[in-house]
Amino acid sequence: MDLFTMLAENKIREAMEKGELNNLPGSGQPLELDDMSHIPEDLRAGYRLLKNAGVIPEEMELKKEIISLQKLIDYCYDEKDRTHLIKKLNEKILRFNILMEKRKVVSPALSFYKEKIYARFQGY
Repeated sequence: MDLFTMLAENKIREAMEKGELNNLPGSGQPLELDDMSHIPEDLRAGYRLLKNAGVIPEEMELKKEIISLQKLIDYCYDEKDRTHLIKKLNEKILRFNILMEKRKVVSPALSFYKEKIYARFQGY
């Protein structure tokens, strides 16, 4: 244990003994941890900023659009509109597949989490 760790541990122990850490906000609540272990350390800050800003990756946006188009096609009875929607759907699927092919080379972690990610966004 280095000097700074020992000092920090002593300060924490003293605060606990004095009761300074009692009744803190969120006490007794489970922690919500962001598991970013699959993301390289130098990219984590950027990913966290994007996540907090509500930005989702392009492939997830495309997946949501694909699902919406599939639902529209299911309820479309006009043949001309249906053909147009199918064309748009095929373009989105093609773009999605291209993005996913690129991701296979860049990020092996994506293949590990891919099914979990898709399952989570199926409800949108």
